[in-house]
Amino acid sequence: MTGRRHAPRLLFVASLYPNAAMPTFAPFVEHRVRRLCAEGGIEGVVIAPVPRHLLPLPAILDRYARWREVPEREERHQLWVLHPRYPMLPGAGMYLQPFALYRALRRTLAELGARSGDFDLVDAHYAYPDGVAAAMLARAFGLPFFVTARGSDLNLVARDPLVRLWLRRTLPRAAACIAVSDDLARRFCELGVDPARVHTVRNGVDFALFRPRPREAARRTLGLAGTVLLAVGELSERKGVHLLVDMLAHLPGATLVLVGDGPMRSTLEARARALAVLDRLRFAGAVPQERLASWYSAADLVLLASRREGTPNVLLEAMACGTRVVACAVGGVPEIVPPEPLGFLVPRHDPELFAATVRRALSTPFSPDALSAHIARFDWRETVMRLRQLVDRTLGWAA
Repeated sequence: MTGRRHAPRLLFVASLYPNAAMPTFAPFVEHRVRRLCAEGGIEGVVIAPVPRHLLPLPAILDRYARWREVPEREERHQLWVLHPRYPMLPGAGMYLQPFALYRALRRTLAELGARSGDFDLVDAHYAYPDGVAAAMLARAFGLPFFVTARGSDLNLVARDPLVRLWLRRTLPRAAACIAVSDDLARRFCELGVDPARVHTVRNGVDFALFRPRPREAARRTLGLAGTVLLAVGELSERKGVHLLVDMLAHLPGATLVLVGDGPMRSTLEARARALAVLDRLRFAGAVPQERLASWYSAADLVLLASRREGTPNVLLEAMACGTRVVACAVGGVPEIVPPEPLGFLVPRHDPELFAATVRRALSTPFSPDALSAHIARFDWRETVMRLRQLVDRTLGWAA
């Protein structure tokens, strides 16, 4: 190339990314990527590999069967998103996953006819396996790379000794390690990354999409009444939804609405039946992003009982809709939840303690204006500006 482009061109790597078959899957990654491109003057292509079982199993036995419906490529928000397949085995396959991802990335770039000068930087989302694979790709193409940690990648997966070894060998080579919370930033440093290369850049909120709606109108539309407690996210053990069902037994008269799908639905139904609260538990299923604001606005409180978190978007979105949150004090959660009475933290995973905190929140008045002032700090424009500055500094494009 004889000169630099008008705009930096990034190769985004993310093994978790929304797609036509699963449009509500990991939307927070897409939010950042598309806003960085649309508002930060960045060009780019997304490669979001999807797993296929190493063995030719029938769908009923294949834990990766749902990925078969994902298109090979698609255009989302004016960005090309490519979904190459890579072989995967449950369990021990996680140790080979970086190699499998790297091969899928190289194969995809070869099919595109890409050369080293076609991109300026590799931007990986999730430290493992994406960050390790991106490091291999960046070395092959002679490019700098970024790695963003979002929660479980450093809070849980990095506890594995072999994964930790991978990360300690890889992360210090990154031009920037981006954490969505100060808690995750500290974990980057524990893995040997120079603190000067670690940056906390929090998620932002789409205030055009997430804003208060008239509560009573939202309730009528959704068929809700009385005390409504809402939880949004995957129905899984790590999200702590079973604790919320147990909590419901200590809150007579309240209704718990679960928005999202996941492997624990049948278990939760059985648990609620055994506790005689099934009539006050509602499964709303997966809800598109554009319809979530009505659910947030209809709720009295939004709850989060996760055991591990980075900076959970669900809390930011709920507060942007004018609804207070009650959440377990894990990861980066205490960094974004305001002090009482605007927000409430539960110090440990205990259903009775969670129920007591919910009762305190319901009985405590608050200032909606003060909640609005708190959430206004999480504007995407600040996030985009900081990310663009990191890109420019890395590439030597700073004015």
